[in-house]
Amino acid sequence: MRRWLKQDALKPWQYRSWISVRDPAFRRKAARVLDLYARTFDGIPLGENDYVISADEKTSIQACCRCHPTLAPGQARAMRVNHEYDRGGALAYLAAYDLHRARAFGRCEPKTGIRPFMNLVTHVMTTEPYASARRVFWIVDDGSSHRGQKAANRSTSAFPNALMVHTPVHASWLNQVEIYFSVVQRKVVSPNDFTDLAQVRDRLRACEDRYNATAQPFQWRFTTSDLDDLMARLDRHTADHQEESSAQPTT
Repeated sequence: MRRWLKQDALKPWQYRSWISVRDPAFRRKAARVLDLYARTFDGIPLGENDYVISADEKTSIQACCRCHPTLAPGQARAMRVNHEYDRGGALAYLAAYDLHRARAFGRCEPKTGIRPFMNLVTHVMTTEPYASARRVFWIVDDGSSHRGQKAANRSTSAFPNALMVHTPVHASWLNQVEIYFSVVQRKVVSPNDFTDLAQVRDRLRACEDRYNATAQPFQWRFTTSDLDDLMARLDRHTADHQEESSAQPTT
């Protein structure tokens, strides 16, 4: 049966998902983020004393203590990780990434929320060169810890040189800190074999130190021109489906 299904044109176990753009200001918000990546804000190049930070949270990193020791990879053999484990708790890892200097600032917190996120903001904004910078732009998504104008006012009230810039709704892929989190996932979290949360924290700090000593800025290639092409394709796709719907006979 498996071989027959593999050869057939229909593969019901495979699927592709999508999400529709529902933020009316998608293009404007996305372009603002992409301009900051190119060191421009409101059409004016950023100065040497301006910085761009990308920030978010990685939630629920568990300490899974495997019931049998993990077997290291060997010749013609992948790493072997025991399926059974004891739960050692979970923590949240909050990170702020200076995307033009390739520098990460991380904090381990019991959970996410407004206070843990503001702890991260305080950690960065009281550190040089950000404490005395002219402007520090904080790129964040629409998460509950930093959503909307209230969050922007909260950070600016605490640090007048901190300016919060939101990505469009459902556009976390525009946030470069997600690339850093993918590095953390591959280099630290997987395959998730920790004795306790203290070991998780130690591994995260070690990874952060190593990253800051060796990393280079990401080569971000998605520009405002690519954004315009994407929006045009979405408009054509929407128009085509509207025509198909109107062409269907009514019963």
